[in-house]
Formats: sequence, structure tokens, C-alpha cells
Amino acid sequence: MTIDATARRIGAAGLVETIRAENDYQRETLCLIAARSIVHPRVAAATQSVFANITTEGYPGDRYHSGSDGADVVERMAADSACAAFGAAYANVQSHAASTANLTVLTALLAPGDVVLSMDLASGGHLTHVSKPSVTGRFFRGVHYGVRADGRIDLDEVDELAARHRPKMIICGGSGYTRGIDFAGFRRVADRYGCVLVADISHTAGLVATGLYPNPVPHVHVTTFCTHKQLYGPKGGLILSGPDALVPPPGRTEPLAKILDRAVFPYFQGSPDFGAIAGKACVLDWVRTTEFHRLMRRVRELADLLARRLERGFDLVSGGTDSHMVLVDLRSRGITGRDAERALEAAGILANRNRVPGDTTPARVAAGLRLGTNIAAFRGLTTADFDRCCTGIVDVLENPAAVPRVRAEITGVMSGYPLEGSL
Repeated sequence: MTIDATARRIGAAGLVETIRAENDYQRETLCLIAARSIVHPRVAAATQSVFANITTEGYPGDRYHSGSDGADVVERMAADSACAAFGAAYANVQSHAASTANLTVLTALLAPGDVVLSMDLASGGHLTHVSKPSVTGRFFRGVHYGVRADGRIDLDEVDELAARHRPKMIICGGSGYTRGIDFAGFRRVADRYGCVLVADISHTAGLVATGLYPNPVPHVHVTTFCTHKQLYGPKGGLILSGPDALVPPPGRTEPLAKILDRAVFPYFQGSPDFGAIAGKACVLDWVRTTEFHRLMRRVRELADLLARRLERGFDLVSGGTDSHMVLVDLRSRGITGRDAERALEAAGILANRNRVPGDTTPARVAAGLRLGTNIAAFRGLTTADFDRCCTGIVDVLENPAAVPRVRAEITGVMSGYPLEGSL
């Protein structure tokens, strides 16, 4: 739908102008925020369909409201596509977000005060992985592993911490870790100490589905992710399980799938968003296509190009990337992540400040900068044009006086690439 058509349907003048302005801003801006993507037009249409009108609780074939046959079909389609895309035996597609999915899994499988072993925030973990600022850190006790000097996970440290603290759950995956994860190695540690293993692949779900990043589903008890970071889908979360879905997890007597379903509803949520579930069904079908596989290969190609360009003058955490994400440690350059973020934003390039291993600065300042290539790949940037953008990033970080020139260059480049993508 065009922006003018959207405006006519909305009708509220102030909101219409804000939408128009945001559309222009996004079109002229290079967004390299690693946690963002663009909703595919087909997915947006499904999300805005009549399924958004449905309120009902329960699961397919067992609803608490009449008139739910269509909702049953859509939910089954989404769950079946999720299982097919990720090689899972079980999928729950009702969670409103990955954060909600993580909270659901934690409360389903743990008691208040239980110990959880997860990656610390500065090394790339996530707030909902039992970090102190999160509600999860209030109800569970977090113990955290970090990374080695080379920026990679040390499974020996994970094993040592598990032996010392005897966690009930280990979480792997995060929001600022750029390298592949040895999920099988994590499972060996989890089995050695009798704990549940959870993987959060919110940032890498598209690469996982296309075989370009390790798949945790065959190895971990539970996998969580969202559909809006790298799947170009609606805001929403999923919970998957592989062969472990059919058997009780450590310390329990019921099958894992039954525990998880009951935790999503009625324990943690009421009615799910069936517009979002329709969007999930659409995007989870799309991820199995050749078109999506090409897109994910392009995400990786652009991330490698970005890393090569930045490593010439900046310190990269882990020295590079195995995903869509590049994390720059700015401490040797004497600038903060906040200052770098603001300078780039003024030049029409969006990235975000991010803490890095060993970072002692406050989170709102941060010593690092995180960049990702999901949107650049979706909008179809050529190698030559993306290389020009990389030059602009370097120019701004090295000399803020370059901002006006780079802003004009970025606007010129991005005006040739539609927000709807090149697919």
C-alpha cells in the first residue's frame, strides 16, 4: 500500500503527516541497526488482514470462543512452517515477543531463586537472560560467563561456572555476540550438570533457517526467537523444541511441550494477536524459499564487507563476524559509542551504541558500536554502493566535520533503493 493510500485510510491529519515524514526519513537513511529489519509487504498485508479482528484463547481445536476455525488454520500453518524451517518437533507461535517467550520459558521451567547461567551483557548477552536490570534478574539468580580475549565464548569457563554454581538452566545466544555458537558443546555441559539448555536466536534466526549459522534446535531443550529482527516479519515471538519436546525436561515428569503450552496460555498470556500470527505464517513459509536464501547470503556478504572495511582502522570485537552483525570497540579511538551513534545519525546512518567485553562505561554511553546488515541487504544495495556507505562510516568516525558531505552522499545512495525491497 502506498503512503498516500495509508494516509487516506487513517484520516487523522497529525498522524498522517508523521507517517509521511517517517516514510521519507527511512527511505533516505541507511539503517544499520542490527535489531531491525523491514516488514515484507506480503507479511504486512497478512498482519493487517481480518485475522487482526479475532480475539480468542486456547489452542487449535480447543478454543474458549466460537468462530475460531480460521484462527485454528492460521495458527497450525504458522507452527507447521516453523517446525519445517528450523527442523523442530514442536512450535508455539503465540508469544507477543521474544522477551515474552523468554519470560515464559523461565517461569515454566524454574522456581523463584533458581540459578541461571547466561552470557553477561557486556559480552553480548540480553536483558531477559536474567540480567539485574530485568524482571528476570529479580526473580532468578543470574551467574554470567563472558568471552576470551579473542571475543569468543570459552566453553571451559561455562563448564567451570556450571560446576561451581549448579544452575537449573543455561542460556546461550544474545544480542551482541558476532560469532557462531557451539550448541552441541553447550548441551554437553548442560547434560553433565542436569540443567535445561535454552538458546535465544532472535538476532540470527534467518541465518539459522538457511543453514548459514549453527542451528540450536537439534541440541538444546528450548529455542526462542522473534520474527521482526531477521525474518522481516511482524513483532512477535516463537518457542521451539526439537526431540526434547516429547520427553520431560530435567527435574520434571511431564513432556516439555505440554509444560510450554500451558506456560504460554493460560499462565503468561491471554489471547494472542492473530494478525501477527497470520504474519508469522506468511514469513515462516517465505523463509524456506530460494528468494529468502539469496537474501540471507547477501546479509552475510555485506556484513563481511563491512567488517573488512572497518577493521582497517578500528578494533572489531572477535576480529570479524559470522553473522549479520559487526561490533566495534572504540576505546582505542578515544570516542564513546554514544558519540559515534550521534555523529552517524547526523550523517544519515543509523547504528547503536553497545557495550563491549570489559566495558566499564554506563550502558547509555557504552564503549562500542553495533552495526548490522539486514536492512541494507533487503533494500538491495549493490556492493559498490554499500562500499561507498562503509567509506562514509569511516569518514564520520574519523572526522565529524565530514558529516554534511556524508549526509548528502547517503541520501543520494539510498534514494535509489525502495523501502519495499528489491525482491
